[in-house]
Amino acid sequence: MSRSLAYFTDLALRRQEGSRIDRGPEAVVVRSPHNPTFWWGNFLLMAAPPRPGDRVRWEAAFGAAHPQAAHRTFGVDSPGDDEGAADEFRAAGYEVLLDTVLTTSHTVAPARLNRDTQVRPLRDEADWAAALALRLAVNAAEPHPHEPGGYRTFAARKLASARAMQAAGQGAVFGAFDDQGQMLSGLGLFDAGEGVARYQTVETHPQARSRGLAGTLVHTAGAWARQTLGTRTLVIVADPGYHAQALYERVGFRATERQLAIQRSPGA
Repeated sequence: MSRSLAYFTDLALRRQEGSRIDRGPEAVVVRSPHNPTFWWGNFLLMAAPPRPGDRVRWEAAFGAAHPQAAHRTFGVDSPGDDEGAADEFRAAGYEVLLDTVLTTSHTVAPARLNRDTQVRPLRDEADWAAALALRLAVNAAEPHPHEPGGYRTFAARKLASARAMQAAGQGAVFGAFDDQGQMLSGLGLFDAGEGVARYQTVETHPQARSRGLAGTLVHTAGAWARQTLGTRTLVIVADPGYHAQALYERVGFRATERQLAIQRSPGA
């Protein structure tokens, strides 16, 4: 198992999606030819935080592993707060992300349990189309959205991978649907092995927020995973500066690790 629980689950899910994972002495190379614009499907996982003077060497290694990529993404397989020489990457235009890894053995029902929607795994073509529509709506409402055409292609590929994983019994994408079949909120939850399952892409439509939908989905999917997948540890990752971490804590999660990621978007 990787030293980082977050990257252990990341690699497990990428492998299920069909990504190629090659382990070297200093880094793991992750390649996802089925989704080449997926930044965190095409990245290098460092064995330890970067040392002073490492940036140029790591950039060369990334370019050799992903010669067609316009982005640059590096994970660090460490569960703590040590960023090493990450400031050298910041100075070169990278974002350095230190997210919170939260875990629980079981979720608890949120105080605001939503009963106005139908919460269930996605079932048919209409459901998966509704999931794509939700992702596009969420992206469009972001302060700095991804370019719409490119994001649609990326999101459609990600959902196709999730659909195949669900069909193989490796987990499910859940949605909260209104009476018209619109998906108002959604998330994925997939088995990473060793009794561990990882949540993916928890999101709510901009016009349906503050209704308890995300908390209801996280709790419902967690109970489903314990019963259906035999999950003993549920894992979710959150930006500590965003309100989602508090939401996850209200349904039973507790912070256990940090996840260090270094990224530079195309054109940055």
